[in-house]
Amino acid sequence: MGASRSSGTTDELGPDEDSGGGPPGCSVDPGPPADDGGIPGEPPGSELLAALLDGMDAALCAFDAAGTITHWNREAERVLGWTAREAVGRSGFAGWAVRRADADEVRARLMSAMDAPGRQVHEFALLRKDGGRVLVRTQSAGVRGADGQPAGVYCAFSEVHAQIDLERAIAMSEALLEDASWGVVLVDVDLRPTVVNAYAARALGGSRTALLGRPLGELVVQGVEELEAALHHVLAEGAPSAPAELWVTLRTAEGERRRCWRSGFLRLASPLTEEPVPLGVGWLFRDVTADRLAAQEADRLRFRTSQLHRAARTASECEDPMEAATSLLDFALAGFADHVLVDLVAGERLVRTAATPFDAPGPCLPVSGGAIPARYAPGHPALRSVERTGTVRTSAGAGDAARSWAAERRWPRDAAHALCAVLRSRGRTLGVLTFLRAANRSAFERPDAAYAETVAARVAGAVDLAQVTAGT
Repeated sequence: MGASRSSGTTDELGPDEDSGGGPPGCSVDPGPPADDGGIPGEPPGSELLAALLDGMDAALCAFDAAGTITHWNREAERVLGWTAREAVGRSGFAGWAVRRADADEVRARLMSAMDAPGRQVHEFALLRKDGGRVLVRTQSAGVRGADGQPAGVYCAFSEVHAQIDLERAIAMSEALLEDASWGVVLVDVDLRPTVVNAYAARALGGSRTALLGRPLGELVVQGVEELEAALHHVLAEGAPSAPAELWVTLRTAEGERRRCWRSGFLRLASPLTEEPVPLGVGWLFRDVTADRLAAQEADRLRFRTSQLHRAARTASECEDPMEAATSLLDFALAGFADHVLVDLVAGERLVRTAATPFDAPGPCLPVSGGAIPARYAPGHPALRSVERTGTVRTSAGAGDAARSWAAERRWPRDAAHALCAVLRSRGRTLGVLTFLRAANRSAFERPDAAYAETVAARVAGAVDLAQVTAGT
């Protein structure tokens, strides 16, 4: 910060841009003052120069060729406590702003910049007006007169801890926006990305430049409303007290991907205004999809294991084996499916023996009036499960075909996903279990098939026992 402002001060103090001379107090004659409405006797533009110097965030002082102080701005007064009236006209810092023992060394190092090219950086211990010492970092450069000869030195300085804090802040910003191990996106008040680091670019499925300025809705298929609502809240109310987890679906070249991002938000405001002016939002996130899916799977496994344990205890108290079978299915349905059908083998066909209600949720009960033939067409998933002696998963398609999909298969009309698991006991196929889910739920996956096969094995044992006891 100090370096950028002090470079501007060089232009003001030096004549390289046809300024007409060095700083006031230097040996260069600036010529007669022009009638510019300034203070009589003051050089042209002195009010502007004074305003510029006093408005700087960096402390600045200037010396003529003899080492006499010619300029002293308000920030220098704030850092050291000496006013411009007390400082201007003094010869160097000796005896008031620096210890006498250090004065010669400090003066020599500062004035050496008058003959050296570019800027020189030094660190000095200066004295405050109240007697305290403060370590400052200085950047000094020479000022040349109209004839090109050295005419003085300007020196911009700041407290070392403030400079180090600034450098740390800049280093932190650059590190976050380059190679951080989490995503960083800066969005403007219109919620369009303005800066995207490498992690975020990979997560969003694009390059760092291609993502800039694009609406978030072009990148996020589902979940963009929640993300934009969080960003609006930060702009209006400030950062939330804790990170939030957002599930989103991304549009990528490989198709749609569902991801979970653990996100934190920061409101960005300009430090250059008296009242905070929002510049946008800093959005930091990390992809925790794998962790969340693993946690969900662990929770699901614990729940299903608990249900099977409870089902086994309940079934063991049932005198009727078929009642035990339907009790097992009632426990298995919880959180797993919306409907279940039990079709048993009777000769060359399947007959419906037990089912949950077609029109509303309810327990699995034996078919009223006894078993009835299941009018399944050739190629029906239940028949394929019996033929293969294995599990079959299927789902409705999209469009008009989905509306007639369940009716054609003699299933409840809200069914959109099906899983058929064969019932086998003592090496014999006894029938098939059909689990059904509505369209608002996800399709059955491989872990679901393993669970359904475990349930089918227990139900098959109860059905086998029911058939044996009925035969005796």
